[in-house]
Amino acid sequence: MTIDEVAALAAAIRREVARAVVGQADTVELVLVALFAGGHILLEGPPGTAKTLVAHSFARATGLAFGRIQFTPDLMPGDVIGANLFNFQTSSFTLTRGPIFTDLLLADEINRTPPKTQAALLEAMQERTVTIDGQSLPLGPRFTVIATQNPIEQQGVYPLPEAQLDRFLFKQLVGYPSAEEERRIVATHGARDGAMVPETWGVATCADAAAIGAAVAAVAQVRLVEEVVDYITALVRATRDHADLQGGASPRAGAMLAGAARARAAIDARDFVLPDDVKALAPALLRHRLTLSPAAEIEGQRVEDVVAAIVAAIEAPR
Repeated sequence: MTIDEVAALAAAIRREVARAVVGQADTVELVLVALFAGGHILLEGPPGTAKTLVAHSFARATGLAFGRIQFTPDLMPGDVIGANLFNFQTSSFTLTRGPIFTDLLLADEINRTPPKTQAALLEAMQERTVTIDGQSLPLGPRFTVIATQNPIEQQGVYPLPEAQLDRFLFKQLVGYPSAEEERRIVATHGARDGAMVPETWGVATCADAAAIGAAVAAVAQVRLVEEVVDYITALVRATRDHADLQGGASPRAGAMLAGAARARAAIDARDFVLPDDVKALAPALLRHRLTLSPAAEIEGQRVEDVVAAIVAAIEAPR
């Protein structure tokens, strides 16, 4: 697949998703980048902001096998990955695969389940394999997680620790729509009965797993010049020495930023990465990997403000 074909595929997916999802252009863009970069994304926002609908619409548009797990405090690891169950008719154990065996997995309200169950999912995200009773079972090469969490909930939640958050390529903060977008939602979605599923809105399938795999392979060929490599390295290293940060980004963050920038360039029909690609993706890629210092928290600073300051301070290559 050529870079132009990658851009055309991305445009077709974006067009189909837009049939169901009103607004949320930044979120749709980041999910596209994550999909073509082979990464996972965490969507954080209040209820009713189309987080689940975005995941459903992408599954429909891409033709990927879709699965959903509604995380609850009593969910066990076996409920996610599966288990060997004894069959009394055959007097033997039979492997029952869990919902994690899919291509595009919606992990809904991931922060409502205990750490043991979170770890079962996050290990699979990192390795793309699961282990059941000592047997290692591979997941598909297109296995992608779109996880959601609600920042409003304070009772009965188990926040993801920073080490586990690092498995996500992006953390996107999903906000409320603009006044005009909300008016469109009320006017159109309010006129429909039943569940808000992509098929209802005419979302068509315009790809399949093979096409997405070909796009991922093409993204890997996007050129990353030495100057941009140095720029990414400088940004990541600057997070470790900043006075307002207690914990900086790891080398893995730099490698992920480079891969995501390649995907963004390909979606924009370019076979080379620009510093603007890095700048655009840095907030979503770094916000869950950085920890504010106690003094910065007292002052009411946000991680995004610190990232913006670092990006402004480091000169981008021309």
